[in-house]
Amino acid sequence: MQTSGNTILITGGATGIGLALAAAFLQKGNTVVVCGRRLSKLQEAKAAYPGLHIRQCDVSNATDRTALYDWTISQFPGLNMLINNAGIQREIDFRRGVEALNDGDSEIAINFEGVVHLTALFVPHLMKQPIAAVMQVSSGLAFVPMALAPVYCATKAALHSLSLTLRHQLKDTSVRVFEIIPPIVDTALDRGAREKRGQQQRGIAPEVVAEQTLKSMEADAFEIAVAQARFLRIGSRLAPRRFFGLINRITTNV
Repeated sequence: MQTSGNTILITGGATGIGLALAAAFLQKGNTVVVCGRRLSKLQEAKAAYPGLHIRQCDVSNATDRTALYDWTISQFPGLNMLINNAGIQREIDFRRGVEALNDGDSEIAINFEGVVHLTALFVPHLMKQPIAAVMQVSSGLAFVPMALAPVYCATKAALHSLSLTLRHQLKDTSVRVFEIIPPIVDTALDRGAREKRGQQQRGIAPEVVAEQTLKSMEADAFEIAVAQARFLRIGSRLAPRRFFGLINRITTNV
């Protein structure tokens, strides 16, 4: 798929992987719209990349999602790419009972429910475009889950499944379905989790994910496993128990 001349909406696009993707697509001459919950972060992104269009939106809220769709289609009728990037990761210990689920934002609402709803909203519009795409950002942990973040891993596995079935449903349309499968990435989401566990190793730069994504898009490689995530995807098929044990050696509480 061409990586220039597109009109693109990126959720969670003010920081991390989303912002790296936005910058890479801007450099290729695309029109890029990013949305996020925090206006301050959106304004910082706009200051760094004046070509960005910004919109405040909480993708965990159905009313916000519908308003985002209406605004985007009104302001950018040529939109031909949706990138569902927004996501959060929480450590949840089910031994604490339901209290663990209620303590903080809902990963299911942000990581999965919001993606499903936005995809359903935008796909009919995307099908009217000569060339279009939906891109889901999952994770290497979709294939080999980490016990410290069980709900996060489950939502990413659900996104992988959704990508497979959506790609099949849309195979005879103009809409291509891509899945970005990153490893640990040096973003605020990952840094917070590492600091909580007292770990020092850093993930790869989000710019590496963006660079690999654009290269893979140009080659019509629909599953974009980046760096170490390639090994998790392969390992989940060849030696699932071994790789599950390896990934969970980093945990100390479960």
